[in-house]
Amino acid sequence: MAEIAAANMDQPLAQGMDAVDPMAEAIAIMARLRGPDGCPWDREQTFDSIKRHTLEETYEVFDAIERRAWPELKDELGDLLLQVLFYAQMAAEAGYFDIRDVAANLNAKLVRRHPHIFPVDGQLADAADATAVLRNWEQIKRVEKLKAASQKKDMGRVSGLDDIPRTMPAMLEAGKLGSRASKVGFDWPNSAGLFEKLQEEMAELHAEAEKSEVEHNLVEEELGDLLFTAVNLARHLKVDTESALRCANAKFRARFREMEAVAGGYDALALLGPSELDALWNRAKHAGDSAQRKGAQA
Repeated sequence: MAEIAAANMDQPLAQGMDAVDPMAEAIAIMARLRGPDGCPWDREQTFDSIKRHTLEETYEVFDAIERRAWPELKDELGDLLLQVLFYAQMAAEAGYFDIRDVAANLNAKLVRRHPHIFPVDGQLADAADATAVLRNWEQIKRVEKLKAASQKKDMGRVSGLDDIPRTMPAMLEAGKLGSRASKVGFDWPNSAGLFEKLQEEMAELHAEAEKSEVEHNLVEEELGDLLFTAVNLARHLKVDTESALRCANAKFRARFREMEAVAGGYDALALLGPSELDALWNRAKHAGDSAQRKGAQA
């Protein structure tokens, strides 16, 4: 990577763009920004200071996809790629690895985890459909994790859940945990049991919340159990919880905006009573449902 950066920094990076590979140029620009005469802000950044931007950029990619905003998606993917280049450049400076190591590692992993495409010892693995592909992928991944744990000579207990980061958003983590446990048969046989479990968790939450002396930690625990069950129900129904909640959020935004329009603004809503607010909400809901039906018929 240093050679690529050096070759490109001898001339203005904006010149000869058509003759330079865009990825090599992006790597060189990143190295220049982090270099001795580079950008003060970029030079000050660390792994910890950049990680929050990575999460923000990921959500902006989601947003562009959901809005089918393809030109914006191109830009957002570029911003997400910038995060990768930033981490790789900082890692190269510290002597950990560089962007070529990242790409080489990815390439090896893609080949290793697709034995139905890339033969192993001259033999292709059986993968007639997507389900078989995922089964092979998980099996190969599990073997890799066990091998890595063995190499580290970890004397503590090794769990099949250890590689699911606790730092990821809780809803995503819950889905990953339930999915991983299901691989060994620890799961509800169907969604019917989860509907029953959901009712059970709701009753337990209600019982804690209705006590004369409410213990906040117990209410929080029961609410967590309810949410965890809901996430696993979504998994059984093959619904992405993040997308489902984002759709619900968008629907709430639209209905609330309609309420504001009818009432005369956000502050005007504060002057109304509960029954009046409910009436506005029902009106907005009806208007939204009618518009959705018309759109479906068009």
